[in-house]
Amino acid sequence: MTTGEERRSGRERALDYLRTVVLSDPTVEGQFINEQAIATEVGVSRTPVREALLILSSEGLLQLVPQKGGYVPPLSSREIRELMQLRGVIERHAADTLKSGAETAEVMQAVLDEQRALVADVASTGRDFIDLDRKFHQVLVDAAGSSLLSRTYDGLRERQVRVGVAALDAERERRSSVCTEHDAIVKAVRSGKAAAAHKAINAHLEKTLAALLSA
Repeated sequence: MTTGEERRSGRERALDYLRTVVLSDPTVEGQFINEQAIATEVGVSRTPVREALLILSSEGLLQLVPQKGGYVPPLSSREIRELMQLRGVIERHAADTLKSGAETAEVMQAVLDEQRALVADVASTGRDFIDLDRKFHQVLVDAAGSSLLSRTYDGLRERQVRVGVAALDAERERRSSVCTEHDAIVKAVRSGKAAAAHKAINAHLEKTLAALLSA
């Protein structure tokens, strides 16, 4: 019987691996992607890997250099600022339009509880924490009930994870601060007051931006 993994095209598998594993790793910045290494890891030929790189290049996630392949440029301070600005626009809009503040806050609280558990876990990695961080904010965005908005926010994933992991690896204490800031967002969302949610979201993103620029 053919499994779901086998039914996925080689390009889809390579694209997923590049997005979730390679491009979310801070150490890949400033490096060229080894096509053969990716092909071997995914279990495909180099052709679908090249196709995946073309897609990622069209999305601005890497640059294709003749004779050398895919290059992952470091995110500039301007790009990081723009990333945080876009996050703010989307998250504040979600806070304005979500269907149920109480239900949304309950789900966000559950994710926050997982994050707090990681703060005390010395074996946890920055990637573990940031994966939950993305989940926390995605819950808020998804609660707005707009598939387009959710897809747009999810499209920021690789950049968010990469810069987020780098910041946490540079400053482990940031984990506790993030949980405190997330707690304020949960309380504001639960209250149903958009102005309070905006204030909490803005405060969190401003502190996150400061941490990212100092990493």
